[in-house]
Amino acid sequence: MTTMDLTGRTAIITGASRGIGLAAAQAIAAAGGNVVLTSRSQESADAAAAEVGGAALGVAAHAVDADAARRCVDLAIEKFGSVDILVNNAGTNPAYGPVISQDYARFQKTFDVNLWAPILWTALATEAWLGEHGGAVINTASIGGLGFEANLGLYNASKAALIHLTKQMALELSPRVRVNAVAPGVVRTRLAAALWQEHEQLLNDATALNRIGEPEDIGAAIAFLASDAASWVTGETMVIDGGQRLGDAALFRKGPVAGA
Repeated sequence: MTTMDLTGRTAIITGASRGIGLAAAQAIAAAGGNVVLTSRSQESADAAAAEVGGAALGVAAHAVDADAARRCVDLAIEKFGSVDILVNNAGTNPAYGPVISQDYARFQKTFDVNLWAPILWTALATEAWLGEHGGAVINTASIGGLGFEANLGLYNASKAALIHLTKQMALELSPRVRVNAVAPGVVRTRLAAALWQEHEQLLNDATALNRIGEPEDIGAAIAFLASDAASWVTGETMVIDGGQRLGDAALFRKGPVAGA
């Protein structure tokens, strides 16, 4: 029988000081796993690890710093004995506006963090442990990578590339390593604040399940994909959006048109 028991397994979660990353760490820890949480500062990494409690370790590691990433993988193996799960969650969006209005610095930062970092961390974890022992990689993408939105073109392009990369790596690392992604809709995080903070009720009304997402919604899905309950799932992108991609649910709640 397949279960979501992660006892004895160790997960590294990048960008885990808050939001989806922290929720993923909490969900994996609740399932019995050891967790290593990364953040750009040691202080925030330690605070997040303390919030998770139990077998949690905070490590300062900027997502695109190869030396810090390698050190984090080594520390995880040294403390817990393995790296069975990698959650590539760190993300950024410094580029708001039309694609052709962006400069190279914003393009580079967006793609370095959102695309290169998952390649870097997956390569290091595979070399150190996953390649020989197997395990699971979960990438945090976005429903933006599945469509088009005004002013978010560069960010969405990076997430579309990450969805493609997920499938590519699922083939390259098969059969030992499963590689999947989650594609959240609008979730109550600081990164997504501009999408919900000033008009949350309108967004709730337009969403089939009548609310925006919470980090815990995504964290639970990540823990599922990391577990044996998803042992025959690879190369997939799980959309978790409360039905946002279905369209404006408010239009379906107005009742029948008079005289129809």
